[in-house]
Amino acid sequence: MHNPGTATQERFPAEDRFADGAQFIAGRLTRGTSGRTHAVVDPATGTEVLTYDLAGTDDVDAAVAAARAAFPGWASATPGERSDALHRFAAVLADRAEEFARAESLQCGKPLKLSREFDVPGTVDNTAFFAGAARHLQGQSAGEYSGDHTSYVRREPIGVVGSIAPWNYPLQMAAWKVLPAIAAGNTIVLKPAEPTPLTSLLFARAATDAGLPDGVINIVTGTGREAGEHLVGHPDVAMTSFTGSTGVGKRVAEVATATVKRLHLELGGKAPFVVFDDADLEAAVHGAVAGALINTGQDCTAATRAYVQRPLYEEFVARTAALMETVRLGDPFAPGTDLGPLVSHAQRDRVAGFVDRARAYARVVTGGEAPGGDLAKGAYYRPTLIADAPQDSEVVQSEIFGPVLVVLPFDSDDEGIRLANDTPYGLAASAWSGSVYRANRATRDIKAGCVWINDHIPIISEMPHGGYKASGFGKDMSMYSFEEYTQVKHVMFDNTAMARKDWHRTIFGDR
Repeated sequence: MHNPGTATQERFPAEDRFADGAQFIAGRLTRGTSGRTHAVVDPATGTEVLTYDLAGTDDVDAAVAAARAAFPGWASATPGERSDALHRFAAVLADRAEEFARAESLQCGKPLKLSREFDVPGTVDNTAFFAGAARHLQGQSAGEYSGDHTSYVRREPIGVVGSIAPWNYPLQMAAWKVLPAIAAGNTIVLKPAEPTPLTSLLFARAATDAGLPDGVINIVTGTGREAGEHLVGHPDVAMTSFTGSTGVGKRVAEVATATVKRLHLELGGKAPFVVFDDADLEAAVHGAVAGALINTGQDCTAATRAYVQRPLYEEFVARTAALMETVRLGDPFAPGTDLGPLVSHAQRDRVAGFVDRARAYARVVTGGEAPGGDLAKGAYYRPTLIADAPQDSEVVQSEIFGPVLVVLPFDSDDEGIRLANDTPYGLAASAWSGSVYRANRATRDIKAGCVWINDHIPIISEMPHGGYKASGFGKDMSMYSFEEYTQVKHVMFDNTAMARKDWHRTIFGDR
């Protein structure tokens, strides 16, 4: 494994953490066996952080075997024992918060203040939540539903879970996948995205240091085509959980179907931001900028389509553009930075392509370019506002995944709701109004897994996150997520010897 030197070491001492490799299997780091390597690149500078050996199918097999070997012991641990281990895990994560924040910002390009104040505290909170949830693996109370038979329902762990996480929130996505699975008594093999494996590996190391048994959490860092497909199709993996694009999600479902796995998919989003004419305009403008630019717009729940009722439309466009122009791009490690680069130059170029094509049919009000000067080497793109695009255009219908907000007008309330629902996606949405009636109608009629009122983007561990329509199915966080990583068993007791005899006679006669 190669580390490029001093500048990166000052931001995050990666070489010390990953000198033994970038696969975490059965409690230790090892090198991948694919024969290929991948570089983690700092998107703010374009410089290499480290190069690691990619996992091959042999590594996936070893990780699944380690998880399978650990499953009986972990599944038979008491809820209290699993809870205690996760509480210790939360404490280790909190102690190492700065290390995690720096690693996350380095590999993703997100401002350090975002990693410190959002990603890492959210992960610690998730861990503490599932430490509590581990004590609540409950079935249903007993009852007599058929003569002299007593029935009850058990919830049991499923087995080995194979999970694939994206590059936009590597630490939080690792937590959302790993924590409910292991709290319920499963073991897991997680494949992070190739550009952003650092915090997933640190996460697994912290779990081991907190005393979780070897093999409960395993990490394989390989390509989706090789390691990912092999993991999803592996016959010893009982459940697959995937977060990523809808297109890749369809392929995951296709591969998983061959072995009839349980499937959990959190896919793309194109969140509408509906502003009615009685909304607090200043609050809506600030909400739109924050909601659109969070994590440089690389967020499935980011505000991407603002529908503004016509009396407020032009003022909303002008004020939103003006506020976007005050956003400070810069080094993610600099205290004054509001917006970092996109995750890679390839992603920056993809976003720029959407905006450049939109110039033929819409108005680019502000942004629409990469900055020059000191930022030219990084994958930066200016906050961009596009107005007056047709509803059926690609910037309205397709997931851009960058710092781009599209604004369109609407007239009636019915039209605003209809337009909000008029994409294949249904992950998240928000509605802005001073009317309880309008707010209540929006929560009822907008087809999305989450609808915020007069806010956009906050999430909490106790509440579920997941989509409708092409945004997938299944929930992350909350007790809903916890239960998805269990299987339900009906248990029935015959309460009398005579009942057994009578049941036999009913089927076979008096023999």
